[in-house]
Amino acid sequence: MARSTKRPSLDAPRGRGGMLARTPQPSRDRFGRFTEWIARNMGTPLFLLALTLFCVGWILWNTTMPEPWRFDDAALGFTALTLVLSLQASYAAPLILLAQNRQDDRDRVQIEQDRQRAERNLADTEYLAREIVALRMALTDISGDVVTRDVLRAELRAILDRLDGVAPDSEEERR
Repeated sequence: MARSTKRPSLDAPRGRGGMLARTPQPSRDRFGRFTEWIARNMGTPLFLLALTLFCVGWILWNTTMPEPWRFDDAALGFTALTLVLSLQASYAAPLILLAQNRQDDRDRVQIEQDRQRAERNLADTEYLAREIVALRMALTDISGDVVTRDVLRAELRAILDRLDGVAPDSEEERR
């Protein structure tokens, strides 16, 4: 048996290639999405209607059909129906709790992001307030008069006009 003389190239990753390549792994979050789907659908009117029709159909079948066709005896209180509903409830409750836990985790992350955003907004607002106070103080020192809001706005407009390259036409437009 001859050895393969093919040299590995450096532009391809090592490992198995071709038909034996590794298959992608399923999403780890698939079960979580499934639990959320169950939780969303179990509280809908359609689910409640379907479950009611299922129970009514079960009871009607086991009371009106001939004896050999019945599979759950009414004399015993529909034991199989009780077991089916108990099984459904025993699986539904943990799935709903898992979905709620996932939602709580998402809510916790969203609350933290909102808190950080609010802190940034507060810091920005405080910075802008300090800057406006500094501008008022500087204008008061320059002019010797108390700077009102209107005077400050007029001065800021004038500065913006100069920055934009548009000089105000008259002294009254600046005020």
